[in-house]
Amino acid sequence: MEQRSVGATGLRVSRLGLGTLTWGRDTGGDEAAAQLSAFVDAGGTLVDNSPAYGDGAAQRILAELLDDVIPRDELVVSTSAGISPHKSASRVDCSRRALLSQLDATLRELGTDYVDVWQVATWDPLTPVDEIAATLDYAVASGKVRYAGVRGYLGWQLATAAGASGTTPLAATQVEYSLLARGVEEELVPAATHHGIGVFAAVPLAGGVLTGKYRDGVPADSRGGDPAHAEDVRSYLQSPAGRVVDAVVTAADGLGTSPLAVALAWTRDRPGVASAIVGARDLAQLTGVLVAEELALPPAIAAALDDVSA
Repeated sequence: MEQRSVGATGLRVSRLGLGTLTWGRDTGGDEAAAQLSAFVDAGGTLVDNSPAYGDGAAQRILAELLDDVIPRDELVVSTSAGISPHKSASRVDCSRRALLSQLDATLRELGTDYVDVWQVATWDPLTPVDEIAATLDYAVASGKVRYAGVRGYLGWQLATAAGASGTTPLAATQVEYSLLARGVEEELVPAATHHGIGVFAAVPLAGGVLTGKYRDGVPADSRGGDPAHAEDVRSYLQSPAGRVVDAVVTAADGLGTSPLAVALAWTRDRPGVASAIVGARDLAQLTGVLVAEELALPPAIAAALDDVSA
């Protein structure tokens, strides 16, 4: 698998990342182990995790796999902090106290001395940006964090955070980016490029909508058929989606590949993208994802998809 630099840093990651959002929820430990082994065998290195995934279950499963299944130093583990559990809900808290407490908890849970990419998970209007920058400086200086980043920031928020950074420049920003979610191209991606920040493209298949599985309705065994997650998918099923999905399917038919591979290759190769992060419920789904690594979209097809999804 091709490795790419993350922004202006020396960090290199696989251009496809393995998401672990389903681990501990739809994906058990044995299946997760099979996924991780197949991903690394294919040359993958970037693994996206978070203490919020599966209420901590994804983190616990990854902890069981580090070293026992894959040597820790073969992986680039990305995780986050800033959203704290509070009774039955969650709250945003990016104070120095909260961030460092969550970092220590993550290191304990993962059974590791460091994380490769540590990201502030969301914008916190109650915490000064200078305090967050100083916290990232401290985390890196302590050796507990190798590179710092943010998740879910808007363009102006990313530019503000980048301008406030101290000795630790932001390495990565993680955002939703797909043929059905291109709003980040207006301000966020240009801001990331200007400040030398790499983009980790999350949800590049738009919740599975771009695979074409929802063209004739919502399959009962799909994410969209699960009441707990149906709203996540429904947001991608607005009227323009059908036209874009039809174009992806047509391109896939012409190239002799899957709509999944076409949609994923499009996002993966957008300017500024260091890695496109994809999760899978099982090994069969992940195998389909890894096929996309072999696909390079012809310029004419990429341009046509640009036009239809603009």
